[in-house]
Amino acid sequence: MESLEINRYSRQIMLPEFGLEGQERLKKAKILVIGAGGLGCPILQYLTASGVGQLGIVDNDHVALSNLHRQILYNPNDIGKAKAPTAAKKLTELNPYVKTKVYDIRLDNENAKEIFEDYDLVIDGSDNFFTRYLVNDTCVEMGIPLIFGSILKFEGQVSVFNYQDGPQYRDLFPEPPPSDEVPNCSEIGVIGILPGLIGMYMANEAIKVICGLGETLSGKLMVINTLTNQSSIFNIQKRSQKKNNNIATNKAIDIPEMDYPTLQSELNSDPDSICVLDVREASEYNSHNIGGINIPLSELSSRIQELPQEKKLVICCQSGIRSKSAATYLSKHYSGEIFNLTGGLVTVFE
Repeated sequence: MESLEINRYSRQIMLPEFGLEGQERLKKAKILVIGAGGLGCPILQYLTASGVGQLGIVDNDHVALSNLHRQILYNPNDIGKAKAPTAAKKLTELNPYVKTKVYDIRLDNENAKEIFEDYDLVIDGSDNFFTRYLVNDTCVEMGIPLIFGSILKFEGQVSVFNYQDGPQYRDLFPEPPPSDEVPNCSEIGVIGILPGLIGMYMANEAIKVICGLGETLSGKLMVINTLTNQSSIFNIQKRSQKKNNNIATNKAIDIPEMDYPTLQSELNSDPDSICVLDVREASEYNSHNIGGINIPLSELSSRIQELPQEKKLVICCQSGIRSKSAATYLSKHYSGEIFNLTGGLVTVFE
């Protein structure tokens, strides 16, 4: 990380809980944000300012006059423009060190998995139940942590799903409500400050998940009422069985790490004693890899028999988040030594 970047982020780097290591983790992270509207705007702005490495933006809507009281990333000159590319341009002006990728399309069953496979974390800022359930179910299938938020009138909700073997969205709301019972902001309204407040909470939870900081809202639903200044936290009971056989997401236990030079040295000295496991999707692996076995995280529980139990196992992914999830799961199902590749493959191919 160059000196200008360190200076830019100096006020958060000086935090002892965060430090330069936390900043490096943010820089390596790839986060997908669903929606560039009321919640998406503050999420994108604060994660960009914080120094996340890459942000994906999914939204096929256009800026309208009625958006401007709460979606303050935009201004009157943006009315009629597509939100996702407009947001990406403004975010690049805010922080040129952050890469953005635009998906100016509607998320659906056909494209969700292909889009999600490139990311370590998903943040759902959508405003409809179809998308919420689609996002949740795709994250569960692929073993990706999910930050959730919703807003209506003066009240907002925040939670973290599919993280450290915690609950998912369907544990809170098993099925969508009937369409004629679904309220929305366009019909009932929303105070302009609320999405900013809830969006910032969501961005903060994302940073905590990426950097392994503090206590997250996994297994909890935070409800904030801005009219009464009351906030409550409710426990969420896990009822469902994950499709990925309860693979934990991120640091449930301490996993030893091995950096790439050490891995190379061990492969050169005794290649038969060590195995590399790449838990990215096949398309990512085919794009660039360091060899070894490719078993996507979402398929790991059903393909564990393909691993050579007697060897030392070094697990890798793009940034190190999915590999930690895999390592946590395999710590209970693999007899040999397990290591996580330090910093992920981004440190090898950058």
